[in-house]
Amino acid sequence: MDPVQQEQVNVGENRRVSKKTLLSHLWTYNLYYEGQALQLRHREEEGELIVEGLLNVSWGLRRPIRLQMQDEKERIRLPSLSRSQKSKCSVETPTITVTPSDSPPKQHRGDEAEAESESTHLLRTRSDVGGRRSGGRLIRRHRCSINGHYYNHKTAVFTPAYGSVTNVRINTTMTTSQVLRVLLKKFKIENSPDDFALFLIHTSGERVHLKNTDHPLAVRILEGPCEQVSRIFLMDKDLVEEVTYDVAQYIKFEMPVLQSFIDKLKEEEDREVSKLKNRSCQHVFVLVWRMSPSFCCHNNDEVIGGVKKAQDIITLGNRENARVWRSGDVGSTRL
Repeated sequence: MDPVQQEQVNVGENRRVSKKTLLSHLWTYNLYYEGQALQLRHREEEGELIVEGLLNVSWGLRRPIRLQMQDEKERIRLPSLSRSQKSKCSVETPTITVTPSDSPPKQHRGDEAEAESESTHLLRTRSDVGGRRSGGRLIRRHRCSINGHYYNHKTAVFTPAYGSVTNVRINTTMTTSQVLRVLLKKFKIENSPDDFALFLIHTSGERVHLKNTDHPLAVRILEGPCEQVSRIFLMDKDLVEEVTYDVAQYIKFEMPVLQSFIDKLKEEEDREVSKLKNRSCQHVFVLVWRMSPSFCCHNNDEVIGGVKKAQDIITLGNRENARVWRSGDVGSTRL
């Protein structure tokens, strides 16, 4: 690696900062989160500065997202119960008494293990309303809440509350696309990472799209730790657009105020256009006058006529029409 590049840290496409600058911002960042889990650590590997830790990401999704019904490689296994534990867990009805046999047949044990395996496999697909015991009593089940986002067992739909915050452990070498994959994997989300994007949103309304080649943790460090000033949001890629700083200045105004701005700008534009037309008319008149030796004004009427013809040139607006005017085809008076 180039010695100059070793003294710099990649923040995004065509954007690099010196290690000294990043460490200065990192010191401020850790001071803000002193004594909290959001403090970041740094190290150097082969001359490259690497900062790692937790990054806060706010949910800003408008569409529901799908959760995996079951982990791909993991399957929950319930611990096997001893004979005495099974007898304690058995349910007795008032009219029927169940007495376990001293030596249950092998076929019965196989059926019991099969039922146990089936209940394990279908554990996440049961309704969130409840199940029914053999005695007729309902087992109340509640929706699972993950950081304020609710999971529906029937539809496997993840409905994150807008603005709620989660976090993901990353480092400054990870790009935006890598951070998205880690975040979706953490919550077992089936949607493609290409459906989402990370945006840096300021309180002013400015919205910056973090490109796939950007490094979100480095961007966060340089922006500062205070989330009252700016936050990183996970949003739907095709539903959100960037908002520049100049446009953001007008977002919070009411429509009547914005309309008054437009009217003022229109009036100013009309004044400037009028001034430009008058100035152009004068310049064209003087130019034509000097280019035509026979052009001689003996009175005010001739001057006014010349000005009108100069205005005709501006109205025609191209060289061909100006040539026609110079040949005398425009107007009733030939120069």
